[in-house]
Formats: sequence, structure tokens, C-alpha cells
Amino acid sequence: MRNWVPFRQLLSVATAAAAVLASVCAINAASAEDSSPWVADSHSAVRLLAGSRSGSVLLGGIAFQLEPGWKTYWRSPGDSGVPPRFDFSKSENVEGVTILWPAPMKFPDGAGGTSIGYHKQVVLPLRIVAKNADKPVILRATISYAVCEKLCVPVEAVTELSFASVASTQDSALSAALDTVPVPATIGDQHPITVREVGRQGQTVQVEVAAPDPRAIDLLAEGPTADWALPLPRRVTPSPAGVQRFAFELEGLPPGAKAEGAALKLTVIGGERAYEFTATLE
Repeated sequence: MRNWVPFRQLLSVATAAAAVLASVCAINAASAEDSSPWVADSHSAVRLLAGSRSGSVLLGGIAFQLEPGWKTYWRSPGDSGVPPRFDFSKSENVEGVTILWPAPMKFPDGAGGTSIGYHKQVVLPLRIVAKNADKPVILRATISYAVCEKLCVPVEAVTELSFASVASTQDSALSAALDTVPVPATIGDQHPITVREVGRQGQTVQVEVAAPDPRAIDLLAEGPTADWALPLPRRVTPSPAGVQRFAFELEGLPPGAKAEGAALKLTVIGGERAYEFTATLE
């Protein structure tokens, strides 16, 4: 025996289904407008994210997704590794792009040293300045990076994304990524963790970090330009209660560079908090 469905009921069900489908399509379309397609290789994938469009300064991001066990590198890779490189020169209506780097982690480089970078996934926030706030912005990026497990694999991805949404679906992801970027700070600031003092004895730089729990503190040191390759700071013991002392040698300077007057960048990472300090060497 057949059960007949009244035409009006059938039409109502069809209309509701169409409405749901239209809603899903709209969400997917909005999401697609706010992120570029993933560009994947065998161990990783990368895409661009667009924040809400408002004024001439825009917030975007570069999202990396890594296979379990694989890692990629920070702007300063440590004892070994390849820092990522980005080319935005083919973008439209873009005056400049600033990359904001979330606090990284340390991991063994497989050769007895330590590298610095990210695992699983990471979003690098971008601060994008438009040439004209009233015209469309298209960000085009060539992204060259390396992913490593036991061996390193070079990757190059080419992608683009238009910034058009008044309210982007990626705003929360970009806001969360911004929260992981080290906060600019001044030596001696009253933060939960802070660089208290920076000194120099010959070729050795000494740094004192004040922190409630020094065991959870990491210190990273960079030169004034990317071609400096300073060694990773080492912990110095013993240290007074509430203080962690670090030291590193002034090695890895580019040819012709002088330590005197150089502005070093010191990143202090402590749990979920990270701060970035500048110290000028005497």
C-alpha cells in the first residue's frame, strides 16, 4: 500500500531543503572568499586568509598545515634549517606587507643540534597596507619554505586572494594567531616575564630574565638583519631565585658587521606568554 504525501507538504519540504542548501552554499562561498584554496605537497599545505576589509590597513594570514611529525621553520631557524621566504611583489593595490611571527618552539634537528619552528599548524598574521583604500586588494604570494622530519623537503607554493569581505569568516582565526605573536617590550618592563639586564664581556653576551618560574623560559637571539646567524642562548647556572641567566657568543656575524652598536632582538617565551625586546650592544 502506497503512502501518498500531499503536494503542499512535499513542496514545503522541498522549499526547506532548498533553503538549507542555499545557506550551506552561501557559507561555503563566504568561506571561499576569505581563504584561498590549499596548495598542498606530500607533507604540508599552505593557503592565504583574509580578514575583514576596513580602511587601508588590512589583516591577513598565511596558514600552514603539517603532517604529524613534520615541522617547518621560524624566521631564524636555529642550528640548522631554512627560514621561509615570501614574495608579494605581484600583488595589486598593495603598498607593503609585514609578517608577524607567532612564538616558535625548539626541536632536535636530527644532527645533534636544535632548530626553531612550528609543528602541526600555524597561522602567520599579515599586516597589509593598501595603496588606495577604495580600490580592490589582491594579495599574490610566492611562498618558499621547507618541511622536515628526518630529512628536509623544499616546497614552493604560489597563491592569491582578494580582500573583499566586510565581515570575514577568518577574523577569529586571525585574532587567535595575533594572540600568539610576542608583545614588543622594553628592557626592565613590569611584565610577568621580562629581560632585566643585558651585558657583554668580550665576545659573550649575557642576559638576565626575571620570571616566576625560570624552568619554563626560553630565550632566542637575533641580529639586526636576517644574515646574522647568532647561536642559541644557553642557560647559565646557578641563577638567583626568580631569575634565569643566559649567555651566547657573538658568532655568525656577516662579513664586515660589527657588534658595537648593533641592535639585537631578544625573544623571551614563557608558556603562553612571549615578549620581544631590543638591546643595543656597547
